[in-house]
Amino acid sequence: MTSFAASNYTGLKHIHALVAEQLAEIFATKGAELTPAVTAEAAAKLNAETIFGLVQVPASSKNGHATIPMPVLLKAGDLKGNPAQFAASVAKISTRDLKGNPAQFAASVAKIFTVGELITKVEQAAIYLNFHANQDFLTSSVLSAVLQQTDNYGSNGGQLGLGKKIVVEYSSPNIAKPFHAGHLRSTIIGNFIANVHRMLGYEVVRINYLGDWGKQFGLLAVGFEKYGSEEALNENPIIHLFDVYVKINVRCSEEATNDATIHDQARAYFQRMENGDESALAIWKRFRDLSITKYIDIYKRLGIEFDVYSGESQYSESMKDALAELKEKNLLTESLGAQIIELKDKKLGHVIVEKSDGTTLYITRDIAAGIERFNTYNYDQQFYVVAAQQDLHFQQLFEIFRRMGRENISEKCQHINFGMVKGMSTRKGTVVFLEDILKEAAETMHTVMKGNEEKYKQIEDPDAIADILGISAVMIQDMSSRRIRGYDFDWRRITSFEGDTGPYLQYTHARICSIQRRLSAVLSLEKDIYAADAAIDFSLLTEPAAHALVDLMATYHDVLLAACKTSEPCGVVTFALELSRAISSALDTLRVIDQEPAVQRARAALFIAARHTLSNALRILGLTPVEQM
Repeated sequence: MTSFAASNYTGLKHIHALVAEQLAEIFATKGAELTPAVTAEAAAKLNAETIFGLVQVPASSKNGHATIPMPVLLKAGDLKGNPAQFAASVAKISTRDLKGNPAQFAASVAKIFTVGELITKVEQAAIYLNFHANQDFLTSSVLSAVLQQTDNYGSNGGQLGLGKKIVVEYSSPNIAKPFHAGHLRSTIIGNFIANVHRMLGYEVVRINYLGDWGKQFGLLAVGFEKYGSEEALNENPIIHLFDVYVKINVRCSEEATNDATIHDQARAYFQRMENGDESALAIWKRFRDLSITKYIDIYKRLGIEFDVYSGESQYSESMKDALAELKEKNLLTESLGAQIIELKDKKLGHVIVEKSDGTTLYITRDIAAGIERFNTYNYDQQFYVVAAQQDLHFQQLFEIFRRMGRENISEKCQHINFGMVKGMSTRKGTVVFLEDILKEAAETMHTVMKGNEEKYKQIEDPDAIADILGISAVMIQDMSSRRIRGYDFDWRRITSFEGDTGPYLQYTHARICSIQRRLSAVLSLEKDIYAADAAIDFSLLTEPAAHALVDLMATYHDVLLAACKTSEPCGVVTFALELSRAISSALDTLRVIDQEPAVQRARAALFIAARHTLSNALRILGLTPVEQM
C-alpha cells in the first residue's frame, strides 16, 4: 500500500496534502505545547492522511484555497476518557475541555505554521484555519492537468473506486404503461449516480428492474380481450395498452359495488402466469417485448444505457427458494391463509409475502432479486433509486434481509429516495407523459433558435440540437435542488437561455466551442495547447477573472467526491452554473483572438480547459454538450 505523500497529488489536492503533512508534523512535535489534550496518542491519530481527509475547499475564494475547522480536526484526535475530552463530540468542545477554545487553538496553530513557496499565507478566522496557495503554481498545475486529462479530468485517476463494484437499480417503469415524470426522476438521478461512480473508478452495473409481473397483467390481459385492437397495438403499443388498462380499471370501478368478476378473472390469469401456463405467458411476453422496444427508444433519446434489463418475472424460481428460507428461519406467520412477516417491534408493521391463493407480491420478488443479485455481482454497494413513497417498503426489505442473517446484503444496500414533480403537463393543461413533455420542450427550443436567423443557418442539424436543449432544460430543472424535495414544473425556465437553466449551460459550452474553432485557424491546438511540452506561460494569466476560473476548476474533483457521498446531483449543477458564470465573466474581460501570441496561448489554454471541465460536468449530469446553437 502506497504511503501518504503530497507528491502523489497534483493541483489543489497537492496544496491540501501539503497542509495535512505540516499540520501532522506540528501535532507530532509541538502538539502538547498547543494544549495538553494533544497527547502522543492523539497526535498519532492526527496523521497526515487523516487530516488530508478533513481539509475542505472554502465556501468563498476570499478565504483561500484550503480550510479546516478546528472542532472537526480535534474530534479526529478524540481521546475518550482523557480528562480534556475535547472531542467526545463537536457540541461538547468548550473552553474548559480545551484549556482554550477552538478559535484560540486555531490562532496558536497559525502562528507556528510555516509558509513558503506554495502555501503563501495562513490565517485564522474564528474556529477555521485558512490557507492561501501560490496562484501561479495553482494556475499552471490545474490547467496542465485539465489539458492532459481532458475527458478524465476530475477522476483523480479513479483511485477512490479502484477494485470496487456498485450496482445501481433505476428507472424501472411498469410494462405496458407510458413513461411518466416519476420514472424520469429515477432515470436521471440513477444515471447520475452511475456516472459519478464510474468517473471515480468504480465498476458500475446499471440495472433496469422492470415492473413486469403481478395481478395488473392479469387485469391488462382481461382488458385486452374486451377493448384491445391488433391494429392499434402494432401502431403504438404503449399508448394502446395504457388506454386498455385505463378502460378496464374504469369498468372495475363502475362494477365495484355489485360485481367482482373482472378482479377474479385478473387474479386467475395471474395465477396461470405463476403456474407457467404457456398461452398466458405468451401474451404477457408479447406485451413485455413491445414495451421494452419502446422504452429503449426513449432511453436512447435521453442518452441512457443499461447493462441489464431485469424484471420481477425473472425471479419466479428464486421466490420459491426465498420463501423456503424465510420458513426455515421461522420468519413466517400465517394470517387468514396468507404468509406474513411481523416487523411491529421495529414499527414497520407486517409484510405479506404470499397471498392466500399462493401468488406472490412485489416485496417477495424484491427479496428473491436481492439475494440473487448479490450472489451474481458480489457488489460493494447497491443503490435502489426509487421515489420517497416507497421509504417504508425499503425499510421493510432491508430489515427482512437482516432477520434472514443476510447482513452482507442489508448493510450494503441504500435507498436513494426523491420527491415528486408537480404540474408536469403541457401548456394546455392536459396531463401527459414524458414523450409529450420532451416534444414540446424541443419545439419551444426550436422556436427560440429560429429567432437568430444568422446563427440558425449555421447549425447542421437544428432539430437534433433543439431536442438536446429541450432535454437539458427539463433535466437541469429536475436536478437543481435536493432530490428529496418535490418541485413545481415551470415552463418559463424551459424557454429561458439565461439564469440557472440547462440552455444557459449549453449556450456557455457552445460559446467556447465557437472560440476554439476560430483559434484553430491561427493555432495548432494539438501542438500549442494540448501537447505536454506546449510553450504556455501561465504566469501571464494575472487577471482576477482568470484566477476565479482556475480556482473553480480546481475544486471539480471535490465536487465529484461530495456527489459520490450524498448522491445529490444539485451540487454538480451548482458547480456547472458557477463555472458558466465565471466563464462568461472572463470572456467579457479577457480577449483571445486578437492578442499577441504568448497571451493568446495562455488565454486559449484557460478557456479550452474551462470547456473541458464544463463538458465533463454536463456529461456527469447525463447531458450531451452541444458545440453549436
